[in-house]
Amino acid sequence: MKKAELVFIPIPGMGHLVSTVEIAKILVAQDHRLSISVLIIKLPGFDSKVSEYVQSLSTSISDRIKFIEPPENQVDPSDLKPPYFLSKFLENLKPHVRNVAKDLVESRSGQPDSPRLAGFVLDMFCTTMIDVADEFGVPSYVFFTSGAGFLRLMTHLQALSDDLGKDISEYKDEPDAELVVPGFGNPVPAKVFPSVVVDKDLSPMILGQFGNMRKTKGLLVNTFMELESNILQSLSQQGEFPPIYPVGPILNINATDSTTDIVTWLDRQPPSSVVFLCFGSMGSFGGEQVKEIACALEHSGVRFLWSLRKPPQPGGPPVPSDYTDPNEVLPEGFLDRTAEIGKIIGWAPQVAILAHPSVGGFVSHCGWNSTLESLWFGVPIATWPLAAEQQLNAFKLVREFGLAVEIKLDYRKDFNNDASNWNGPGLVIVKAEEIERGMIELMEHDSDIRKRVKEMSMKSRKALLEGGSSYSSLCRFISDVMENMPLE
Repeated sequence: MKKAELVFIPIPGMGHLVSTVEIAKILVAQDHRLSISVLIIKLPGFDSKVSEYVQSLSTSISDRIKFIEPPENQVDPSDLKPPYFLSKFLENLKPHVRNVAKDLVESRSGQPDSPRLAGFVLDMFCTTMIDVADEFGVPSYVFFTSGAGFLRLMTHLQALSDDLGKDISEYKDEPDAELVVPGFGNPVPAKVFPSVVVDKDLSPMILGQFGNMRKTKGLLVNTFMELESNILQSLSQQGEFPPIYPVGPILNINATDSTTDIVTWLDRQPPSSVVFLCFGSMGSFGGEQVKEIACALEHSGVRFLWSLRKPPQPGGPPVPSDYTDPNEVLPEGFLDRTAEIGKIIGWAPQVAILAHPSVGGFVSHCGWNSTLESLWFGVPIATWPLAAEQQLNAFKLVREFGLAVEIKLDYRKDFNNDASNWNGPGLVIVKAEEIERGMIELMEHDSDIRKRVKEMSMKSRKALLEGGSSYSSLCRFISDVMENMPLE
């Protein structure tokens, strides 16, 4: 009876780590021959929640999943743009990954009943580690924590760049251009491309990651067939591309991290009456934009729960924090005037909130985990993307799937936390009228969007059940891992 060990390498950051742990749990539960080691990589000065999260798992997780923490990687983030920093950081990590794999192989040698190293499962941004897997003679796979639409767009742009010599960064000067992308029902506007892919310096590096994916044995994608069927079919028809395994939605929906006073407040609200505003662990706005949101909420009269975060401070950690007193940024008297209908919070226990029956709409940055959570719980989204591939996610939800209301599709923030667009510099402010219109449309009770979201919620849950599309895909992946395992 062959036993297999997979090494998962997620990039630092809670969104990627939580998804990795969840898929590891599903894999070991589905097949008793599998063991998994997850590398816990920490960025200097970054998310303290990572350590708390890993400690919280120690009692509840299978003994066939273990966490390995390589020595802290000394790279100074201050003098490098974030993508360059991550690239250098991961290069410096290679010797530690090599040591982890070596220790695993040596600790199992001479024990016929112990699992053998069967492959590396790499985050979408860790494809540089394919070299290390090759050294050990084992296959590499990718766990793609975003949706199939982002994968399809990026592999298409990578092919245009490599095969036709197209300079993708030129789209930055053509924000009104549209690109026909296989699998999409509508042309994709350049203004929803990720900022990094139209950055002259960074574009070759990010496209190179997607070129590297072609060297792997397969891609696990955190989506499900019923949500992105046309795009997934298009991906599987790409020539010389590894197998795609849609295995989602991979979510941590049993998070117990609910804050009592938030849930108590929600318990007092009517069903589906509250709009929840939350922009992810990295999302925050400056004072002028905060005031526009506050005016929209007050004028609309909708019940609201608002996760209001303070932007990163110069010289401090590059993550938002909670306000000691939100009055310092809100319009004078706002909290008093809205005390009956609204609640301002800091960091939000998002799963507990979206799961609550009084929540009827979600103003979201459209991060992929947040998108899948909202669909799982049947809560429609109003789109307000900020960074990464969130603009494309918003475009898919609104234009391709009809599962969301548009506040903005092309809003974006740069690495300095300034809002901008590709039409030139200058602070971009979304006005209260635009925000209010989106929220009122979002909270319509019998809208077609709400009905479609409820239907997709049922489909997302069925996909993971035995016989469902994602369950079957996962079985296929496990079978392929066993087949691709190197001979002793």
